[in-house]
Amino acid sequence: MTRTRLRNERWGFESNCFVCEPTNAAGLRLPFDHDDELDAVVCDFELDDRFSGAPLYVHGGVTLAVLDEAMAWATIALASRFAMTVETTSRFLRPVKVHKPYTCTARVVGAEGDRLRTTAVVTDRFANACVEAEATFQVFSEAQAIDGIGEVTGDDARFLGD
Repeated sequence: MTRTRLRNERWGFESNCFVCEPTNAAGLRLPFDHDDELDAVVCDFELDDRFSGAPLYVHGGVTLAVLDEAMAWATIALASRFAMTVETTSRFLRPVKVHKPYTCTARVVGAEGDRLRTTAVVTDRFANACVEAEATFQVFSEAQAIDGIGEVTGDDARFLGD
């Protein structure tokens, strides 16, 4: 399996992302990779009790943030599009516990016009699904990109919609 680390600076914009930015002291600082064999974005993670809801469980909102971030990276790494979430549904199947290892895997499963459909799942070390999500993403127009991430120039402009 070949994994390539996904980094915001690769696309020329600064980020203080709560989920993925390694320099955000208040954030999760999670690394996301493009796994070309799986054709997926993958993140291996373990969260401590700073991110708990119930004392031994990771807060559901934090888990959703991880899923959303994985799906957002999937739009970039797999579909070559900058996009934003417009709708998400999720199912909590098993608790995600603090101080335990998990993997989040996201894929792009469809495209219709300027919309991308994605899925993601958080699994435990035994490959049991804990939380599943599906989302629709809107591909950024040039104006939306400027508003959300700044000016997109050069070859990166191909990541924009019409």
